[in-house]
Amino acid sequence: MAGKQDHLGDSAPEAVQVAAADRTVEVLVGNEHGLHARPAARLVGLVNRFNAAVTLTDLDTGRGPVDAGSLSMVATLNAQQGHRLRVGASGPQAAEALAAVEQLAAENFGDEPAATAGVAASAEPAEAAGGSGLDVAIGPAVPAGDAVDLSDYVADDNELARLDDALAAARDELRVLRDTTADHGAIFDAHLAMLEDRLLLDEIRAAISAGASAPEAWQHSYDALAATFEGLDDAYQRERAQDVRAVRDRVLRRLAGVASEETPTDGILVVPELDAATTATIDATRIAGIAVRAAGTTGHGVIVARSRGIPLITGIGDVEVTPGMLVAFDARTGTFDVAPDAERVAATITERRAERAQALADAEQPATTRDGTTIDVLVNVGVVQDAVDARGAEGSGLVRTEVLFGDRRTAPTVDEQVATYREIARALGGKPITIRTWDIGGDKPLPFLPQAQEANPFLGERGLRVFRRRPELLRDQLEAVRRTAAETPVHVMFPMVTTADEVAWALEELGPRDGLEVGIMVEVPAAALRVATLARDLDFVSIGTNDLTQYTTAADRTNAAVAPLADGLDPAVLQLIDHVVRYSGVRVAVCGDLASDPQSAVLLAALGVRELSAVGPQVPLVKARLRQADLGQVDTAAVLAARDADQVRGLL
Repeated sequence: MAGKQDHLGDSAPEAVQVAAADRTVEVLVGNEHGLHARPAARLVGLVNRFNAAVTLTDLDTGRGPVDAGSLSMVATLNAQQGHRLRVGASGPQAAEALAAVEQLAAENFGDEPAATAGVAASAEPAEAAGGSGLDVAIGPAVPAGDAVDLSDYVADDNELARLDDALAAARDELRVLRDTTADHGAIFDAHLAMLEDRLLLDEIRAAISAGASAPEAWQHSYDALAATFEGLDDAYQRERAQDVRAVRDRVLRRLAGVASEETPTDGILVVPELDAATTATIDATRIAGIAVRAAGTTGHGVIVARSRGIPLITGIGDVEVTPGMLVAFDARTGTFDVAPDAERVAATITERRAERAQALADAEQPATTRDGTTIDVLVNVGVVQDAVDARGAEGSGLVRTEVLFGDRRTAPTVDEQVATYREIARALGGKPITIRTWDIGGDKPLPFLPQAQEANPFLGERGLRVFRRRPELLRDQLEAVRRTAAETPVHVMFPMVTTADEVAWALEELGPRDGLEVGIMVEVPAAALRVATLARDLDFVSIGTNDLTQYTTAADRTNAAVAPLADGLDPAVLQLIDHVVRYSGVRVAVCGDLASDPQSAVLLAALGVRELSAVGPQVPLVKARLRQADLGQVDTAAVLAARDADQVRGLL
């Protein structure tokens, strides 16, 4: 319980003691999302092969030591990318265990490196996997995922054996899922490791021996573990609570005598939250789409659904849905309708299919509106493959350097950076690329730039602020930018800028421009309001609508309780964008999520934005929508005076 009490903020002077280690090593967490469930499961599986007691301590947070043979302890240690771990071991095979852990850590604990992990996410929707790849769907509602009914369960004197039988059956089910879903087998390996967690099982068996029924003991322990995950400060880790509940319910179904959850078909699946097993086993040719009540976009179920090309919407809330009721959703507009106009939705589906086909055919044509305004549409690049796959992009308006090199344990050299920037420029045919300097902070650290833990990383040292005290890494990057700019068109921009002093310091560090265009990200409301002062010596500004929205609305969009507030079409956000366009005196670009939405792109262009940088698959669609628009017909005054984001969408 020591790890759990530590995570929940309770002091634990009487906590179970972990044996002192005979020897230790230090390793670095290089994974993009830290030691989340899958890499933690690999570590636990590795440790349990040795005759040794192995512990982990997070040196950056002071948490631990925890038992490295327990998935619940390792995963909820919440070790993030860039954190240093002390691995201790004792016992006959302590040395061998430590050597194996060091090797696993050097391989990012078996995770795909961050620099390549984004490739699949940037590809076209996977229609070949059986889904339609569309963002709109209609069909009869198929509610699922309700709590397991245990009302008929009667405890007896054989509760431990009944638990063991349920565990064996659940284990067999998970192994089949692992072996038949090759692309996502690691998810079910993590579920298996959770199922076999020795500390949890000891706790559950002790509760049964003390008089609890098997379902009571099992559910109590897994509910507590899920609550621990939900209390973590990392949004990606919080969504792993869904995996805990999926394992909990799998065993509860077996205890209740339900062989397995029936695979839903023929309609729109409506679930409280989406687990990976459901998504991996449904027939994508018979499910019109999936509607998830909970918000969040990084749950394993959501990831699997998108990879299979299944239409998906999240965050629909508590809308009442009964089995067989006709429902529809449009993920593009974020709407979920009960008793929709079926003909209208069918027409929308036909229109979207034709729209995408035509957009791809015309991708290389310029995005010139009907009233003669040409908008440059570029691509956001997190991995080189994003540039290779981009169709119709007129360059890159955002090269995320912290993602490009995020899998490295040591800082890239100037030569290595230049080689990567050249590769991106070549993939885009020598068109301009905008390199954003290291955008890091407490919420997304770099392994080669460790930072102290902050109570509120979103309001701490992020972006340019990090380098005021230690500029060496930034200076190397700026040298790489200058060298690349001597060969191909390059712009550079600095993130998380708030004051004129920060701009002056950044320009001083950059030195002679020699034709290099320089800009800043506008992500902070203060920067938007004083943009005339900040942009005085700049060539452009680029609005990061994701952070600008969160800071303006004081809402974390990964938090289901407040996610609806963090809407980029909130009139307050749009008023700030309008202010930047009116008073910056320089070219204004947008590189946040709004730029990837075709409808929002038209509004941004009507407000005066002349450059949009979108995710790769959306570039052709954004360009196509702009070509259809007459910016003079967009009533921007009404939009800016709107009551809320919903009214803005209605006006659009």
